[in-house]
Amino acid sequence: MAHLARAGRADYVQPMEVRIEDHPLRTMLSEELHARPFQPMTAPGRALLLAFKPVNEEDGGDFDAARLHLLRLLDLHDVPHPAPEARQYTAEVGGIRLKWEHHTEFVSYMLIAHGPTDAFFHGRLIDNLDIDWLNDAPGVIIAAAEVELIEAPSTDPSAALHPDIVRQFDSESLAAALIIDGNAVALCDFRLDQRGFTRFALVVTGTCGPRRLGRAVQRLLEIEVYRAMSMLALPLARKDLSHLSKLERDLTDLMEQVSAAEEDRPSDKELLDTLSGLSAQLEARAAASAYRMDASRAYSRIVDDRLTMMKEVSLRGRQTFREFMSRRYDPAMRTVEAARERQAALSERAARMAELLRTRVSVHLEAQNQEALESMNRRAALQLRLQATVEGLSVVAISYYAVSLLAYLLAPVGYMLVITKPVLMSLLTVPVVLLVWWSVRRMRKRLETRVIP
Repeated sequence: MAHLARAGRADYVQPMEVRIEDHPLRTMLSEELHARPFQPMTAPGRALLLAFKPVNEEDGGDFDAARLHLLRLLDLHDVPHPAPEARQYTAEVGGIRLKWEHHTEFVSYMLIAHGPTDAFFHGRLIDNLDIDWLNDAPGVIIAAAEVELIEAPSTDPSAALHPDIVRQFDSESLAAALIIDGNAVALCDFRLDQRGFTRFALVVTGTCGPRRLGRAVQRLLEIEVYRAMSMLALPLARKDLSHLSKLERDLTDLMEQVSAAEEDRPSDKELLDTLSGLSAQLEARAAASAYRMDASRAYSRIVDDRLTMMKEVSLRGRQTFREFMSRRYDPAMRTVEAARERQAALSERAARMAELLRTRVSVHLEAQNQEALESMNRRAALQLRLQATVEGLSVVAISYYAVSLLAYLLAPVGYMLVITKPVLMSLLTVPVVLLVWWSVRRMRKRLETRVIP
């Protein structure tokens, strides 16, 4: 656009300086896409991974303790510290590349070295870590793995199955597959060796760049770490399934009582109280295991993603990593998922039963209310009849006293008109009774109008 301005174009507009304010998290969200980069690797070489997990679930996000532990290691080797909020860090420590990562629930240390060794899996990378520092780690080891990068003498993938390599693994559990477009062979038996490490071998039989090898190594290590993290839910799921079986029997027994005849079952209130207790146990169990179950599902998906990214090809009839997982790992995850689904099904079943009981209690209450209303109506009708009776008696009583008073009052007039007292009283009775009846009736209607507008 500068050449347009120099040419004197009249339609050229100088661009305005952008002053739109960034979202506070924009930079962090952008950098998250580039977090945890792959470490370049070459063959021969080796990598070691240690993953520490806090003993208590609630301490999983203790970033400060994990950072202080890292700083202690860096200080032992006079290595600069990472940024205060950094959740991953890479540095050279005593000629070994160190990669530290703080995950949601665990912290991982990865050591990488290059060059040949006298024997496979004897690089002793762990010797580069101070023993006292290891013993003071803020947590326990959830995963420990070694990867041996081996440069094959030929481009034939079968060279990866050389006896010197295969004997490092358990023959029954050994999984092997061509990866990296057939340029390397990955081997593992997913067993712990005498030192407590899971062994991986990555035999390079073709042309692989350092970054492709680094990606392959990291995926292998992530399969092991996330496999271990996802399987933490397995003992909990087995315990839950046993507990859920008892609750399911209790719910079945309770349902039989609910459906029994009225004279053969406890009251609905007792049934509802029992059901509330069972529901409380279900919810407490679900609350105690929900986080671990959800985390297990997330970790198992990562394992599945990493297996897919490997693009395995079978090697001479050997089981691939995915085949191994489908036979050993997937059933464990299905057990965890079954516990989740059974827990949800029992909760829904208890909710439906509670709704049924509440509906029945509501129907009973409505019937009782109807009976109460009918009883009130009967009492109101009886009260009206009593009121009418009392009203009649009141008219008679008032009239009697009124006639008597008027007879005394008009006695002189009767004497002057030669009217006897009995005759005078008889003449006064009818008009007095009518007047009293009319007055009482009018008063009652006026009161009814005020009470019921």
